[in-house]
Amino acid sequence: MTDLAERFLSLHKSGSPLLMPNPWDRGSARLFESIGFEALATTSSGFAATLGRLDGEVTRDEAIAHGAAIVDAVGVPVSADLENCFADDPAGVAETVRLAIDAGLAGCSVEDYSGPESDSIYDAGLAAERVTAAAEAAHAGPRKLVLTARAENHVHGRDDLDDTIARLQSYQEAGADVLFAPGLRDLETIRTVISSVDRPVNVLVLPGMPSVSELAEAGVSRISVGGSIAYAAYGAAVEAGRELLESGTYGYGETAATGAKAVREAFKS
Repeated sequence: MTDLAERFLSLHKSGSPLLMPNPWDRGSARLFESIGFEALATTSSGFAATLGRLDGEVTRDEAIAHGAAIVDAVGVPVSADLENCFADDPAGVAETVRLAIDAGLAGCSVEDYSGPESDSIYDAGLAAERVTAAAEAAHAGPRKLVLTARAENHVHGRDDLDDTIARLQSYQEAGADVLFAPGLRDLETIRTVISSVDRPVNVLVLPGMPSVSELAEAGVSRISVGGSIAYAAYGAAVEAGRELLESGTYGYGETAATGAKAVREAFKS
C-alpha cells in the first residue's frame, strides 16, 4: 500500500503531467489501464450516474466500496474523489481518509465545498483544519495515502483567484500532497496558481481548454477529466438509442465494434 502511494506521488512531475482518467466502474477502469494509463481516479459524478443519481447523492459507504472495487479491478494506483469526505468536522474527515486507506486506495481528495445540501464553501480556517486532519490520517500510519486538497471556488460561482490561492497555500501548509482548484481554464491563471505554491498541481480539463502540451509547459503536474468521459459514454448510448428508436438504423455499429474489440483485449484472462 505504501509502495502504491509512493508510486502514485512519483508520477506527479511538473512539465510532464500525469494523465489520469476517471473511470466510473470496474470495466472502464480495466479499459483505461489496458490502453496504458499509469494511474486512475474515481469520479463522484460518473459513479453517481451508474446508480441513477446526480453528483452529491452518493453515501460515504457507497463511495468507499466503489473505490475498493476499482482498486481490486486494476494494478495501477487509484485515487478516490471523496467530495467533502462526507463530513463537515475535521474528525469526520479523518475517519473517511482512514476508510480510504483500508480500502486499498493510493490517494483521495478532500474538498472545501460543503455539498449540495448547504451549498457553501467552508470558512477558510475550518477548511484548513479539515485538510490538517485529513493529512494527519493520510500520513500517520504504516499505510499511507496521497492527499489532494481541493479549492472549489471556481466551480461554485466564486471567481476569487486571490482567495483560491490563499486557500491552496493554507492546504499546502496543512500537509496536502497535491493541490487542485477545478474550474481554472486559462494558462495565465494556471501559471499564477502554480507559481504560488510548492506542491504538484492538478488541473481538470474540459473542452476548449489548453492542450496537454500547453498545460505541461505551464508546469501542471497532473491532468484529470472528472465525469466528462463517463458522460461521453452516456452520450454515445443516447445517440445510439435515438438512432435505433427514431431512424431504425444501426450506424452506431462502428463505435460498438471499437468498444467490443477494446473489451476483448482488456478483459481477456
